[in-house]
Amino acid sequence: MDDDLIQMPPDFLVAGVDEAGRGPLAGPVVAAAVILDPLKYIDSLADSKVLSERKRDSLFEIIKADALSWSVGMASVEEIDELNILQATLLAMQRAVNGLAIVPDQVLVDGNCLPKLLIPAQAIIKGDSKVKAISAASILAKVERDKIMVDYYQQYPDYSFHRHKGYGTKQHLKELEQFGFLSIHRKTFNPVRTMILQQKLVG
Repeated sequence: MDDDLIQMPPDFLVAGVDEAGRGPLAGPVVAAAVILDPLKYIDSLADSKVLSERKRDSLFEIIKADALSWSVGMASVEEIDELNILQATLLAMQRAVNGLAIVPDQVLVDGNCLPKLLIPAQAIIKGDSKVKAISAASILAKVERDKIMVDYYQQYPDYSFHRHKGYGTKQHLKELEQFGFLSIHRKTFNPVRTMILQQKLVG
């Protein structure tokens, strides 16, 4: 982790922002914003994708307890289908930043696109592995979204959402073929989009 890439005065508050769930075929896209407390060092912060589920869950609780402020924002399946996944992701990020109880001096966003904000912001490619606040945000977003997908499994036990989290795995594609799509599936994502078109042609 190399926060030295971005030199800030000690009283300069930075919010890290990241998302989870751009690629799946089902469920919302979730973003988080985190302002870390410089007086409370959190060990092992890293991109959520390189951490085990147990480690993410542990850090999730520590981040929420020790951060100066944190917030989670989402964009629904309906918003994803209406806006497209990029714009829905930026909307979720905007909601996460706007939900912070403390207004940061700057927002650092993972990736190469920025949401519309009234605060100075910078996009950082692979920021989740370079900036601790973005790493923390990636963990919150991932764990929050995984919880949503586990809840979906309780509602729709025919679909293994607790395992594939809505991604287009072989198991998920098999479930779609066997049971059809649900209201929580993204209608503009294939193979769901193709399934809808085929239904219209048959109808």
